[in-house]
Parts: sequence; structure tokens; C-alpha cells
Amino acid sequence: MENIKHYAPGFIRIVLSALFLVSAASKLYPSPYFAISTFEFNQLYPMGFSEQMAAYFSRTLIGIEFALGILLLQSHFLRKFIIPSTFFMLLIFTIHLTVQSFVYGGNTGNCGCFGSLLPMTPIEAIIKNVVGMLLIIVLLVLIPKNNERNHNFWLITSITLASILSIYMIAPIKQSSSLIADPAEVPATTTDSLAKPSQDAEPMAAQQQPTADTIKKTMAESAAVVEDKPKEPTQKKSGYANFFTSIDKGRQTLCFFVPGCDHCRQAAKELTELRSKNKSTPPISIIFMDEETDLIPNFFKEAGAQYPYRIIDVIAFWKQLGRGKDTPVVKYLWNGQEIKCYYGINEHKFMVDDYKSLMLKTFQELPAIK
Repeated sequence: MENIKHYAPGFIRIVLSALFLVSAASKLYPSPYFAISTFEFNQLYPMGFSEQMAAYFSRTLIGIEFALGILLLQSHFLRKFIIPSTFFMLLIFTIHLTVQSFVYGGNTGNCGCFGSLLPMTPIEAIIKNVVGMLLIIVLLVLIPKNNERNHNFWLITSITLASILSIYMIAPIKQSSSLIADPAEVPATTTDSLAKPSQDAEPMAAQQQPTADTIKKTMAESAAVVEDKPKEPTQKKSGYANFFTSIDKGRQTLCFFVPGCDHCRQAAKELTELRSKNKSTPPISIIFMDEETDLIPNFFKEAGAQYPYRIIDVIAFWKQLGRGKDTPVVKYLWNGQEIKCYYGINEHKFMVDDYKSLMLKTFQELPAIK
């Protein structure tokens, strides 16, 4: 029993320290700016944070998590300040997750506690936090009270400030900009040509004057042509014309990809294969996230073709996708109207066979957008 009391506090401190250090580090995975921006959009914006406030709050929060993870391993003001602060932070997280569970459902989505490194639902995160708070209570019981007058408070503040500043250095705040790069559009492999009027056509004056019978016949033929002409969705502004000027004209394929994303590369490869086999495949345009943009040439090499693309800021990218959507995103547009949106790697993921079937359908076979 005495051995347990002797070694248990140290073990609990190591477990709690690892919990906070991993939590902070995971919010910087796979790259600091991308991970923090994603955390801000998915977790802070829905809470009402402005873009500027979220940028400062997220970095400060991660810095404090790092600091607590380190400070739990030292003895200065441990019982009086460090342990209560740790309990308070877990309590705040738990209250937030509880509210989130009632609003969005506790068994769906990623709470963001461990970023994309270890996705957890709100319910799972609440259980984790409750276990952590119970360990803190046990730790308070086991740690003996002692005189903390000679403890070094400057050590605490120095570690905390250094941890926070290091996050600002690793992931500096950038001025959000919608369009980062505007490369020249790459011509599509097939082009549409407009029929030119015949040079041998007779002048209007030399043509035979129409009679009443020919006028009636022409009107009947015109009506038949109108009836036989395939119907299309009414013209609409998709909101993407600032990226691609012709995106609202006819059938289009708009993709939101991350250059280093394996699933995005696979989707692009499947689209290229579809386009090579079926010439009626809508033109493909890509909006890339401003993350690992040096991989774009390799992205197109793996995809097997190069397409018109734009690069936009991480925050602007997530705003275009909207809450709850993840990459890869493939949108089928027709006259600016969104026919279908594939996203993520789960139930809504891009399936090339489904897309092929959809793009071959006539407007009459798409009752949802009539």
C-alpha cells in the first residue's frame, strides 16, 4: 500500500502530462498552419469566434496545453496552481463538448481534441476528460501538502510564455486571402467549336421570298425542334465564377483538393480515366488548398493529366466547403446549379461509377433540380 502511495502520484502526473502534450501536438498535425486553421474553422467558428479572434485563441490555447503538459512534470506550485489549472481546463472542455453533443449529436464528427491524428467523437472526448478529472482528484489526495513559499513562480510563467510564443513562431498568423495563386488555365484536351456560317450562302436579297405555306411549315418545324431540344437547368450563379469564368456554363466538374492528400489524388486519377474513356465527361477544374503547393506538379503527374486550377488560403478553402465537409470534394455543376456533391472518404465519398451514371442522365431524369 505504501508503495502505491509513493509511486502513484508520479505515474498519474506522467499520464496527465502525456495527455496534454499529445493533445497539443496533434493540433499541429500534419502541418501546423493547416491543422490550426482546420481546428479554428471546425471548432471555433461555430462557437461565434471571429476569424481574427480564433487565430489568437487557438494558438494561445495550444501553447497553454503544451505548458501544462510540461509543468505537470515539475514540482513548483504543483498542488496550489498547476493541478487546479489542469482540472479547470478539462472541466471547460467537458462543458463545451456536452453542449456540442446536444446540438450536433455526440456520436458524429470529430471533436478536435486530438486533431486529425486521433479523431474522437464528443462522447468519447467527454469520457476521456472525466477520466482525466478523476485522476486529478486522486492526485490531489495523494500529494502531501507542503510549504510552497520558496517555489519559483518565474519558472512557471517562463515555461508558459515560452510555450505560447513557440506556437506563434511555428504557425504564424497569416492574413487571410481568398485567391493565393492564379496560374494560367490549362486548355482542356477537347475543345468545342462553333459552326461557322457557310461562305457560299446566297445573299438574303437573292433568296426566294417566303410564302404563307412555307412560313407555317417553318413554324411547325421550329416548334418540333423546341420540343425535341433537351431541357437544361435554369441558369444560376454558382459563386465560383471568380475562380473560373466559364464554371457556370453547361456541365462542369469542380474539385476541391489538397495537393498532398492521397484520397484527392485517387479521385483525380479516376476522373482522368473517366474522361479518357468518355468524351462527354464535363470539363474538370480544381481549387487547391494552400498547403504543400510544391506537390501540385507531382499531383497532376499522378493524376495523368493537368487541369485548370486555383490555389486559395486554408481558411477560405474550408469556407468554400462548408461545415461538415472534408476532402476530397467533387461537385457536379450544370448551368451553375449543384447537381451533386461528393465529399470525404466515408458514406458521401466520390464514386466514379455513380458520377458516370449521373452525368449521362438527362435533365428530365434529375427531378430534384427541376
